[in-house]
Amino acid sequence: MNVSTNILALLFLALGSCQGLRRHHVDGIVEEEIEFVAQPSKFGSLWPLPQKVQISQVSFKLTGFSFNIVDAKQSSAGPSCALLQDAYRRYYEYMFGNAKRSGKNKSRRAGPTDLTELQVWITSADSDCDAYPSVKSDESCEWPLSGIIRLETFSQLIYEDDYGAKSINATSISDFPRFPHRGILLDTSRHFLPVKVILANLETMAMNKINVFHWHIVDEPSFPYMSKTFPQLSQQGAFHPYTHVYTPADVKMVIEFARLRGIRVVAEFDTPGHTQSWGKGQKDLLTPCYSGSKLSGSFGPVNPILNTTYTFMTQFFKEVSTVFPDGYVHLGGDEVDFNCWKSNPNITKFMDQQGFGRDYSKLESFYIQRLLDIVATTNKGYMVWQEVFDNGVKLKPDTVVHVWIGGRYNDEMSKVTAAGYPTLLSAPWYLDYISYAQDWQNYYKVEPLSFNGNAF
Repeated sequence: MNVSTNILALLFLALGSCQGLRRHHVDGIVEEEIEFVAQPSKFGSLWPLPQKVQISQVSFKLTGFSFNIVDAKQSSAGPSCALLQDAYRRYYEYMFGNAKRSGKNKSRRAGPTDLTELQVWITSADSDCDAYPSVKSDESCEWPLSGIIRLETFSQLIYEDDYGAKSINATSISDFPRFPHRGILLDTSRHFLPVKVILANLETMAMNKINVFHWHIVDEPSFPYMSKTFPQLSQQGAFHPYTHVYTPADVKMVIEFARLRGIRVVAEFDTPGHTQSWGKGQKDLLTPCYSGSKLSGSFGPVNPILNTTYTFMTQFFKEVSTVFPDGYVHLGGDEVDFNCWKSNPNITKFMDQQGFGRDYSKLESFYIQRLLDIVATTNKGYMVWQEVFDNGVKLKPDTVVHVWIGGRYNDEMSKVTAAGYPTLLSAPWYLDYISYAQDWQNYYKVEPLSFNGNAF
């Protein structure tokens, strides 16, 4: 997707125009590259630090009564772009608070050092304010003279003196993200989170330019996602059918809140393991476990040998594909416990018929392959945890393999990328890696590309 059709392009602020170039030209002359920043800025607090930035000593005053964020006359997006208008209002409040502009203040004329206007110039010929961000959204921009920056970056450049007066220094910025996918995972199955908490997380993500909300919405302990097609899943599987569920309106609110901030929402529905909560509301979905020759009364992973399983999954993921607009859905596939499958005589018979022997990873692969085929019919791409790749499941070339297991994750990254698959890395950033003293520093010491392969 090019700049003209993605939503993130609309969030870049300009005093000039954004050409989306890595080099810049003025009157046909190639300018020198902007210096890399080696030390933190003393003006404002930029986070994350742009690729290149120059902050001059020339400063301008900003006051809430005289400053405006406006559409440039040349911009292809104007007042009808609700996303931009929402961003202008939101960032004005970030910078100046919710105080109303008084008539008394309006009568004061702006001084010669006041910055009174930030013009937003969208150069795309067909800007689409209703589109959703995608993994192909182009977030790179630069300008050699006055600087093209995100709204977030602009607000971070503002600083106050001892009396609360706000200033900003003339700045040149050249920035682009190192990785197109910068995500946060929240698990709302093990730890139900109210919608207001999820929205607060999205707000904080936007402030840090994190652009993917990986919503691990259901798992073993609970099923809070309220399905229109299968309402019994949350009625039986949620911690509480009224207070601990996400209604269709809740989900829609989260997705729209994220869209306005350039954040993708990638939902995860993990199977065949981690599905005990699914089985409470969907009869015969899970595998009955045996103790010797008798049923034990417990259940294991999704039953992969029944046609009804795939009928259910077809209907369920058809709904998911319409509810979540992102181009990807996360299908999990991790930590499948084979013990229940091993105990079930019907599973054993099926294994013999398929020629799987007693290799239960082949049975897992059989299930996941059929699931991938089902999801492919919804025109969605899919992400899977690394075990799916490790077990030799036949994957489509654009399948995203998510590496999460600690230890020798660099070796795993090498194998996955060598096989040609795009890859996500989470292994070194799990927040439960708690140790003594300032353990947070370890997260910042990770080099994601410290393996032999290619970056996604």
